[in-house]
Amino acid sequence: MTIKLVAIDIDGTLLNSNREITPRVKEAIKKANDQGVYIVLCTGRPIPGVENFLQELDLYKENDYVITYNGSLVQATKSKEVISEYSLPYEDFLEIELMARKLNVHLHMSDEQSIYTFNRDIGKYTVHEAYLVDMPLRYRSVEEITPEIKAIKMMMIDEPEILDEAISKIPECFKEKYTTVKSTEFYYEILNKEASKGNALKKLAAHLNIPIEETMAIGDNENDLSMIEAAGIGVAMGNATDSVKAAAQVETASNDEDGVAEILFKYLD
Repeated sequence: MTIKLVAIDIDGTLLNSNREITPRVKEAIKKANDQGVYIVLCTGRPIPGVENFLQELDLYKENDYVITYNGSLVQATKSKEVISEYSLPYEDFLEIELMARKLNVHLHMSDEQSIYTFNRDIGKYTVHEAYLVDMPLRYRSVEEITPEIKAIKMMMIDEPEILDEAISKIPECFKEKYTTVKSTEFYYEILNKEASKGNALKKLAAHLNIPIEETMAIGDNENDLSMIEAAGIGVAMGNATDSVKAAAQVETASNDEDGVAEILFKYLD
């Protein structure tokens, strides 16, 4: 099968446990690029959290694209042309913030410039996220968040056992109103209903006139499920969750065993 576009998750997929892109993975991505295959980083991170990897992989050329915020934003890397964008209206921000308070879990919100927390006792996983994606962290009261601030995604964050208990108490009508994904054991992400990695992959493929059957998606966690199910070939990393492995057609090696390189060399030789 001809593969013309490969969507690759970052954390737990592209990066090894040391948060590095190994030389073999770089070699495989360069080979795919040289063959004219679109390599698209597809991540829950915001743009500032992926720029160094785009530079490292030389994915800032005219025809390069990136999918960020778990599919909320699809854009060209060089020109910044937006292919699709889904944000959360101000009324949704208020509803999500109220839900987090009722559940007594930490919450933060991201726009394109900053991460905002509304908790005076700032959660350690919010600090971790700001460090990981290289974005400024700002405390704001709910009253200081005005409708002009464009919320791209919101995250309930807490210790895994606290977060799991809170999620179990969220009404189904709330979950049906949004796209909700548990991207790690301590992150529960809430997005516009139209936003997902799978929908973003479909939008980008259509923009590039690439049949979805000629796409590949590689991932490891729950937020990768939609793109693995949408792609022509869905690939689970060796370190992927059981649900991702069940949804994928193919399994590759783990992120510490150059799994991305293994699958690219297999299909692109």
